[in-house]
Amino acid sequence: MDIRLNQQSKLIVSEEAAYVTFPGWHVPANVRYGYSSRLFGLSKGIYSSMNLGLNRGDDADTVRANYKRICGAIGIPAERVVFSKQTHLCNVKKVTAKDAGNGFTKENSFQDIDALMTDEPGLPLVIFTSDCVPVFLYDPGKRVIALVHAGWRGTVSGIARETVFAMKREYGTNPADVIAAVGPSICRECFEIGPEVAEEFTAAFGTEVDREGGVLFHGRGDRFHADLWKANEIRLLEAGVKKDRITISGLCTMCRPELFFSHRATNGLRGSNAGFLMLDEVWNEEP
Repeated sequence: MDIRLNQQSKLIVSEEAAYVTFPGWHVPANVRYGYSSRLFGLSKGIYSSMNLGLNRGDDADTVRANYKRICGAIGIPAERVVFSKQTHLCNVKKVTAKDAGNGFTKENSFQDIDALMTDEPGLPLVIFTSDCVPVFLYDPGKRVIALVHAGWRGTVSGIARETVFAMKREYGTNPADVIAAVGPSICRECFEIGPEVAEEFTAAFGTEVDREGGVLFHGRGDRFHADLWKANEIRLLEAGVKKDRITISGLCTMCRPELFFSHRATNGLRGSNAGFLMLDEVWNEEP
């Protein structure tokens, strides 16, 4: 069953999992992807129910069982998922066949990595978010994928832009060919920040506040609101991605607690959502 959440997002529901796709992100059927919802998992309490974070304090066997469910629904091999240790930096890692299972079936050797990329099939890239921005990237010319974890620090530093540049260096990607999707994450209205963080955004994106199409907006008192969706779109445009090739899901993790874990909404007492992206073994150019 498919449920349309808005113009940009669809919830795909199976017997064991439910995940979000982006109808405007026109990738071939053999690019398998999804952003997890918290529905139909096995975890209990604050992790209820599709917790995908092995480092949150949840029972590890239960989390692994959750992976089997959602990976089965998306159509990717759970035993080959590739994790990294995300630390809100601006580092991009090339993933190859020897890395299959990194962080899941074997020790996580990817330190301080917040973006993964590959041109090899059968390697499911995974990033974790619970308000931060997941950015999905696909280069149809070179058949390259990348998955980005962009918290506010990574957004300011330009990790989405740097990932496109890394694809260009490593695989010969033409940024104008890249199609991008900005997945579920905290919306502008929910992302309230103080003056010190606001200064980081003004330094990175300009000093004009409350500008239509801008990033920073006045809130109550000395508070501000930052638009992470727009900020990451700007970073992608800086990299050379075309505006009409960027899809924004329009789903807020804090506004939709029935669907997603939100760090801010729970003061950190939560499980983890995850983004999945993989090139399939058998290729078909049709969407």
